[in-house]
Amino acid sequence: MKRKSIQRHHYFRLILISIIISICASFLGYSLKLITEYFQKLIFHFAEEENTLIFIFLPTIGITAIYFLRKYFFLNRKNKGITEIYKTLDQRKNHLPLFKIPSHYFNGFLTVIFGGSTGIEVSTVVATATLGNTIYEKHFSANIYKLELISAGVVAGVSILFGSPIAGWLFAMEVIARKFNKTLFISCTASAIISAIFLCFIKSEPLLSFEITGWKWTALPFFVILSLLGGVLSVYFTVLVIKIKDFFSGISNNFLRVNLGALIVGGLIFCFPFLYGDSYHSLSEILNHPKSYSFLFLLFLILLKPLASALTLGAGGDGGVFAPSIVAGAFLGLTFALFCNTFFGTSLIYVNFVLVGAAATLSASIYAPLTALFLVCNLAPNGYVLFFPVLLGCWASQNLARRIIPYNVYSYDIKS
Repeated sequence: MKRKSIQRHHYFRLILISIIISICASFLGYSLKLITEYFQKLIFHFAEEENTLIFIFLPTIGITAIYFLRKYFFLNRKNKGITEIYKTLDQRKNHLPLFKIPSHYFNGFLTVIFGGSTGIEVSTVVATATLGNTIYEKHFSANIYKLELISAGVVAGVSILFGSPIAGWLFAMEVIARKFNKTLFISCTASAIISAIFLCFIKSEPLLSFEITGWKWTALPFFVILSLLGGVLSVYFTVLVIKIKDFFSGISNNFLRVNLGALIVGGLIFCFPFLYGDSYHSLSEILNHPKSYSFLFLLFLILLKPLASALTLGAGGDGGVFAPSIVAGAFLGLTFALFCNTFFGTSLIYVNFVLVGAAATLSASIYAPLTALFLVCNLAPNGYVLFFPVLLGCWASQNLARRIIPYNVYSYDIKS
């Protein structure tokens, strides 16, 4: 009886601390999302209206600022993405140092607003995980709950970024914890509930304003083909990141490494402004007038978004594969549907293929099909109408990618 009483006491404290972490992580994630969106639009429109040549130099400004911040303010301590979380969980004596919160927060912000072709998702994940780890170090809960508190922070961060507590909960389980037990369920569910309440009080609109009206079973073979293409696109992205990071790590001159990558990214943005920052802004614009863009232009966007992202990361920018995978996969889906409608006389619905393409590529990129499923279904009003095609896409693409690149070769240090 005494043991059960102690256990209930631990569970109560775990819930309470998870709630506190979720509140703090929600504010952290929301503030980063808000200021990044605002300044990204502001700087992009300034360059577009004043002189598009400015696009060439903007990524250099952001990544150079990150370099000096890292060198003088964060004392040359580098950020290594989600692998930092794995290391602190695998080696329980190690912790995520507190500087990871401002480091990832400002580095992610600076990378994206100046055009670095990634997103703030991984920056948010590591910052909120560090928040959970910091509170764990204060011994407010039992020492065995380190994973639970880190996961609680991650749930809130991802939930706020994408407006989906379910996606945040699944991401923490699939990618961070990589297992399931009672205490993880308690901490992550408490955090997800608080995130859901938080979302009720803030303005959170779907990424795409196009409402999903339905889909036909005759489109299923096309969804399957697209999903396999999404898996191939993810592998292409993976190989690019590996090769480019290896190349840049061999450059000892910091000035050359930063400016070489950043200027190439700037040149790509100058030629294709849709590659700027997280590129979410480009999806709606292209979907509004899909037939206004040539197949060659769309093909370049599909191939160049992963390249620009890999170059951004190689040069020293902060970020990961979330936004590039979603955007490149969406471009792939739109191009595929447009191609079929033009040359095969089909009547495929563009927005449906945009969502399936995004989900398939994201699922294969992060090896988390359920996260990709719920996250992408939340990107458009009534997106859950596509639940089955998106589920099929996530499963097919991930399985193909896993056959090409085994999971033990997959590195979150590189990918995220």
